[in-house]
Amino acid sequence: MKQLIITSDDFGLSDGVNRAVEQAWKGGLLTGASIMPGGGAFSNAVAIARRNPGLQIGLHLTLVQGRAVLPPAELPGLVDRAGNFSNNPVTAGFRYFIDRGLYCQLKREIEAQIKRVFDAGIALTHIDGHLNMHLHPTVFRILAELMPRYGITTFRLARERLSHNIRFDRERKFGKALETLIFGFLTDHARPELDRLGISYAAEVKGMLNSGRMTERYLLDIIDGVQDGVTEMYFHPGILPDAEISRRMPDYRHREELAAIMSPVLRKRLKDLQIELRNYRGEIKC
Repeated sequence: MKQLIITSDDFGLSDGVNRAVEQAWKGGLLTGASIMPGGGAFSNAVAIARRNPGLQIGLHLTLVQGRAVLPPAELPGLVDRAGNFSNNPVTAGFRYFIDRGLYCQLKREIEAQIKRVFDAGIALTHIDGHLNMHLHPTVFRILAELMPRYGITTFRLARERLSHNIRFDRERKFGKALETLIFGFLTDHARPELDRLGISYAAEVKGMLNSGRMTERYLLDIIDGVQDGVTEMYFHPGILPDAEISRRMPDYRHREELAAIMSPVLRKRLKDLQIELRNYRGEIKC
């Protein structure tokens, strides 16, 4: 059996993202959304989640290119005076790995992000991360301790078949190969611990190699090649104009990604292929 999870990242980042998530849930193929506790539109995202109880919510852990939940004075090594993380994921990831003095600050902030969602009355079911920072070895070590404590039972492993992707999209071949190598290594590091903890994950994740370009045309090209088991596809839909997503992701095709999730052509194709839509809980979306 083939099953498909369709997730929106960056829920809570801005009004344009939030409106797209609600639209994609009510009238499209979306089965879940990953919320940013430090996002400027977090409170509105919580309101949307409450009035749409079937929409599964996960944590979009944010440790780069975003805002912390804790005050800057509690995170002197992680954020600037305004509470913003570094915009450079490479230098940030390097510091998180080699600077052992940051471990306690990272742990406090990660737990604070989890607790902010729980305190809003939302039970998290899965964890992923902005720019996949949740797979960073230091960050994952913290998450492996916290997930059982908070009853979080599913996790995004960012592994995607490079050969399948470049068959249909040959842009950024070197960059995609490098990402596949890096995240393949991080996935191999994380998987044994997830198995030990009984935390489940999808067999493959689509969206890493074509981040911001998950268009209807691309999806129709790759959908025949979806493997048996559970596959997750993650998107960055948005309704424009929206200054925040345009500033942070100027090259992403937010409108086209929303259109893909809403596509009746893609819905029919999934039905023809007998691919079920589900969420991380295993609940089927009709």
